[in-house]
Amino acid sequence: MLYSAKCWPLKDKVSVAEMRMLRWISGFTLRDRIQNEHRREKIGVALVEDKIRESNLKWFGRIKRRPSNDPVRKVDVLDLTYVKKDRGRPKKTWFENIRNDLFY
Repeated sequence: MLYSAKCWPLKDKVSVAEMRMLRWISGFTLRDRIQNEHRREKIGVALVEDKIRESNLKWFGRIKRRPSNDPVRKVDVLDLTYVKKDRGRPKKTWFENIRNDLFY
């Protein structure tokens, strides 16, 4: 589930999929009415959200260690003033997600 999760935003769908997988692994169903925390303790796994946060921060560290003229680092200085904006709330950028993960 963590494959290529370096740039995923953390949403509720990740935790829903995680709990579905944990129920499948443990052999329980929703009808058994067992709390998620107890199920997680029995299997002995950490939260997928924490692992994704850790992966994002590792990737951020790798990008920051690159030379400043590297193509990956050019994303830092992109000028988006002339990009047409959609209606509604602006989409979160990868750097906003990293900032949220740093102060989590």
